[in-house]
Amino acid sequence: MTPRIPLLTQLWHRIEAMPKPEAEDSISLRVLVQLLVIVGIVATDVAIAEPLNLWAIPVSIVGATWSYFRRRYRNVPVKFCIAIGMLVALAAFFGRLVGELNDTRLVLAQLLIHLQILHSFDVPRRKDLGYSMVIGLILLGVAATLSQTLTFAPVILLFLAIALPTLIFDYRSRLGLTQLNSNKTAQSKPSQLFSTLNVRFLALSFLSVVVLGLAIFALLPRFPSYQLRSFPVSSPIDLPQGQFDGTQVFNPGYVSQNDQENNSEGGSSGRSPRQGAGQLDTTFYYGFDTQINQNLRGQLTPKVVMRVRSQARGFWRVVAFDQYTGQGWEISRNDQDEMFMLNRPSWSYQFLLYPQITLSETREIVQSYTIISQLPNLLPAMPWAKEVYFPTQELAVDAERNLRSPLDLREGMTYTVISQVPFRNRSLLGEATNKYPQQIKDYYLEVPQEIREKVRQKTEEILKNVNRVAQNPKPLDTPYEKALYLAQYLKQNPVYRLQEAPPFLREDEDLVEAFLFGYKDSPPGEKVTGGYPDHFATVLTIMLRSIGIPARLVAGFDAGEFNPFTGLYVVRNTDAHAMTEVYFPEYGWFAFNPIPGMELIPPSIEENQTFSALRAFWEWVAGWLPSPVTSILQTIFGTIFLWVARSIRWFLTLFAQGWLGLFTGLLVALIAGFLGWLGFDRWQVWRYHRWLSKLPAEESLYQQMLKLLATKGYPKSSAQTPLEYAHSLRSHHSIDEVEVIEEVSQTYVQWRYGGQSINLNQMRTLIKNLKNAHLKKLKTKRFSSNFLIKK
Repeated sequence: MTPRIPLLTQLWHRIEAMPKPEAEDSISLRVLVQLLVIVGIVATDVAIAEPLNLWAIPVSIVGATWSYFRRRYRNVPVKFCIAIGMLVALAAFFGRLVGELNDTRLVLAQLLIHLQILHSFDVPRRKDLGYSMVIGLILLGVAATLSQTLTFAPVILLFLAIALPTLIFDYRSRLGLTQLNSNKTAQSKPSQLFSTLNVRFLALSFLSVVVLGLAIFALLPRFPSYQLRSFPVSSPIDLPQGQFDGTQVFNPGYVSQNDQENNSEGGSSGRSPRQGAGQLDTTFYYGFDTQINQNLRGQLTPKVVMRVRSQARGFWRVVAFDQYTGQGWEISRNDQDEMFMLNRPSWSYQFLLYPQITLSETREIVQSYTIISQLPNLLPAMPWAKEVYFPTQELAVDAERNLRSPLDLREGMTYTVISQVPFRNRSLLGEATNKYPQQIKDYYLEVPQEIREKVRQKTEEILKNVNRVAQNPKPLDTPYEKALYLAQYLKQNPVYRLQEAPPFLREDEDLVEAFLFGYKDSPPGEKVTGGYPDHFATVLTIMLRSIGIPARLVAGFDAGEFNPFTGLYVVRNTDAHAMTEVYFPEYGWFAFNPIPGMELIPPSIEENQTFSALRAFWEWVAGWLPSPVTSILQTIFGTIFLWVARSIRWFLTLFAQGWLGLFTGLLVALIAGFLGWLGFDRWQVWRYHRWLSKLPAEESLYQQMLKLLATKGYPKSSAQTPLEYAHSLRSHHSIDEVEVIEEVSQTYVQWRYGGQSINLNQMRTLIKNLKNAHLKKLKTKRFSSNFLIKK
């Protein structure tokens, strides 16, 4: 031990002998930096909508205050404790990281907050304050990636309002302008801390940055996200093993079985009965269950149920039904033997599904779903899911490829789905064979015997009249064209209208028959046809089945409202509806939407949101313009932006086409860059000549001489007078050139400051001689270089 004491003593003396840090005395800068850190911490909590890190604000303030009063000391023991604290924070980070491997953003943000708290106890220098500024900016950036609402926008504006004066005080500190901060009287009066700031300048700068930022935001292309495969998933949910068989679906919109038995009328609690006439639940969509009752009446109250971040707009498919019951639908194969149970490893959230076999070209689409309001235990996803990242240990896939969870989807739950979405090629689907597998025939061609012939005759009658109605001489000879026409027929035929409150079906009445031929309980003297939106999908499905085309009913959510500021689709319960899926051998299932007022073909992967913010802005402007003006502008700008979007998409796809595509893309980028540089250079020359044309002739000639000398490497400093500048060039030019420069400068000074008239022709001749001398030098230099090379 004794030999070590001198070493420790020597080390301590060396530490004591080290120069003390140059302390930052500006209270204004310290206060503003601390505010930036606080805004960054608050932004993180605002983004996740949970106050996880608010405790860090008072602790950080205490650390910053203590650090200010100890700024002139070395604080070696404190630094030692800070180092230990950082190691502890790192260990805690790795501990949390194990449970959040699929989305590490929040874990990393919390680590940064912990490091900032420790760092705040030792910020003596301006450089240390700069680190805190960067940490606040990083926290704001992380919060921006986590945010799902516009609540984050005021936080950005607040950060910008604080950042502008912070940069000013930081710049003053770099220049050594700290007289005010070193003044104890000024420090004691908070009102004087910011007295030297130009408030008007700050306000104009703030508005300029906001306007410029919004303009860039509107024009910035929005390319598909998820280029990095780090997917958001909720924390793991532990459930008892072996109790989930996948057969149960929990839809709170229906009355429970016990309530149904005790109350034959149903709906006493405001929820939907599973059978018979009744009222729709106003919150939960009735179509998400193992069976649906389409003899319900009522409307949903709009409510946001989830937010979706997706690489493409789509139909968020939830559940499909194969068996028509006459007044609704059900899943016929809902026993445990038909369930495909999935289990994930404890160290990963990933569930792998068996792939969907199809000849169609497909594209991988990543979607992340955040549940805002309770939903049944059926997972919305684009078709066809191949990977699911979900917090439970088990999932189930039924015979209709519906994804089922062991528990209902609860508020705040997040999961991610990777789907292999097929392209919808009308030509290929039109060429698909009508030789259906036996399993498809067994389940997707069934029509109740009582209405089979009647519906078939009606369907064939509609298809026979296609030439007269659609004025198309080409007959409908493929299942795809028949399905497309029947869907369009139901959408546009005025006989079948959307009804606000169609009559209830009697116990022995069939929905499809009532829709097409009239409800039995229609008012006297009136025949009511049509029905609710989902009734159109049911009718189309049964009509297709009646003519031998396999079809089924599928329910899910429409894409919802796209928010260009957050990049999320905001989905409400009123976006839920049903459609018809038609089977094409070797290509799979494709949906048709016969509901009036909706798109005939559901959202597909060919659509994109590249310029969504600009489109939203244009729609707002167009609302204030007359229709003819809007039409003209939309045609012009629509053509321009369509060409730009296609060009950008074509350029980006080059890099995914192998080495040849990569080489072509680089060559195109090189040519575009050269043409851009050439155009910019010509524009600069045009601006320069335009500027010269606006000057007096004397000033223009003198500026031409300055430009010529600047290109030779002798620019004029703004601090030099014309004569001083001419005198400084004596040692760099020949005697003839110096005489010309001095004569031009002297003439210019006499005109500018003496008010004397000058001989413009003589001045032009002098500048021309100077140019010729410059060109002659260049030619001589080139000749000498070539001679040396040849030699």
